[in-house]
Amino acid sequence: MTHSAEAKHQSKAFSKVKRTTVPKVRLYVERPEEKPWLVHVGHVTDRGRWRTEPHAHPAYGQVIFVRSGRGVMNLEGSSVPFEGPCALLLPTECVHGLDYDDDVDRWVVTIEVAYLAQVNAKLREFIALWASPRMIPLSYSAEAGMEFYNLINSLKHEVESDAVGHVVGAEALLTTLLLRLVRETRLDETGNEGAIRNDIRQVDRFRKLIEQHFRENLSLQDYASMMAVSLVQLRAACASAAEQSPTKMIHARIITEAKRNLIFGDMSVEQIAFGLGFVDAAYFTRFFRREVGQAPSQFRVAARQQAPSQSPVAAAGR
Repeated sequence: MTHSAEAKHQSKAFSKVKRTTVPKVRLYVERPEEKPWLVHVGHVTDRGRWRTEPHAHPAYGQVIFVRSGRGVMNLEGSSVPFEGPCALLLPTECVHGLDYDDDVDRWVVTIEVAYLAQVNAKLREFIALWASPRMIPLSYSAEAGMEFYNLINSLKHEVESDAVGHVVGAEALLTTLLLRLVRETRLDETGNEGAIRNDIRQVDRFRKLIEQHFRENLSLQDYASMMAVSLVQLRAACASAAEQSPTKMIHARIITEAKRNLIFGDMSVEQIAFGLGFVDAAYFTRFFRREVGQAPSQFRVAARQQAPSQSPVAAAGR
C-alpha cells in the first residue's frame, strides 16, 4: 500500500467537514467524584425490549453474561444471534449494538483496559481470548449457566466489599471467570509453552502498535524496529500466534476501520480514504476491493440493507 505526506495535506481539506462515525461511549461507572475502579459488575433488571445502537468503549473490555432470554448482537455490522445462558465478550474499541428480546436477564462485567492487560499477562490464552469479540454458549449442561452465574455473583460481592483483601479476592475471581471462558472456547491447547507465550506477547505488542499507527503507512521494518526484533522474528511470531502475516494484520485493521466508517458513518469514500492515509480515493477503492471483494460504495449499500434497524442508545455499555 502506498501512502505519502500528500495524503496528510489532502485530508486537511476535509477537516472542517462534519463527520459522523461510531460513538465512543464513556460508561456510567466512570465518574470523577467517585473512587477509582478497576472492575464493575452490574445486574440489568429492566424488563421489556432493550436496544442500543452500535457504539464502542474506548477504555474498557466487557463480558455480558446473558443468564436467560435471547437477542441479536450487531457486531461490526454483522448480526450475531445469542440465547442464554451465554457470554458476550467485547474487547476494547469493539463496535457493537445489542437488541435484547423481552425479559432478558443479563449481567455486565466492565473491566478497565490497563487492569485487563495486567490480568491477561497471567496466561497467554487470556490474550488470545480478547483478540476478537465472541459469543460463548454456556448451554451444553444445566449446571454451566448456574456455575457462571454464581461466579459473577461472587465477583460482584467482592468488588463492592470493603473487607480485608477484597482487591486480591476480586482479581482472583476475575481470573477464574476468564479462565472459565478460555476453557469454554477451547483455547487451552498445549504446545511449546515458552515459545508460544513469547510469540503471543510479541503479537499483542504488534497489535497495539498497529492500533496506534495504522493510518501512517509505516513499513514492517518500522514496526520491527519499534519492537526491537528482526523482520524474520516478527513474521514468525505472527504466523505462530495469529496465523497471519504482519502485512495482513495491518491491512485487516485498516479494513475494519474502513468498514466501520462505511456502515456507521456519513463520510464520503474520499473522506474515508484520506482519513486512513491513502493518497487518493481510487487507490483506496482498489485496495478495499482486493481485500473485501466489493467496492466501498457497494459494501456500504449492502451492509446497510442487511444491518438490523437501530434505535437511540438506551443505556451506555449495556
